[in-house]
Amino acid sequence: MSKERARRRAAREAERARAMRANEERQARRARRRALLARLVPRPVRFYRQGGLLARRHRAQNVVVALGFLLVQAVAWLIWGSFTISLAVLVFSLLLAPVVVTLAFDRRI
Repeated sequence: MSKERARRRAAREAERARAMRANEERQARRARRRALLARLVPRPVRFYRQGGLLARRHRAQNVVVALGFLLVQAVAWLIWGSFTISLAVLVFSLLLAPVVVTLAFDRRI
């Protein structure tokens, strides 16, 4: 009777060891696959917005500059209507925008 129990216990332990080995192999395979995918698939770049007072002020100033730029373009198009003059105003506005930001907001781009 005792030999039979020992044989069954040995069979159970062997089965448990086999199952543990198979489980470890599966986990190792899964880890290798995950590592390979992590190397091959690029992660998206996330840009986080700064939330401080200075960042909020700069955002507001940028909005003012953009609206002023668009207003100048619209007025130039409505007054002259010529494509060449509007293009010249666009180029002039692009060159003048950093100067306006620096003088109006005491900030360097």
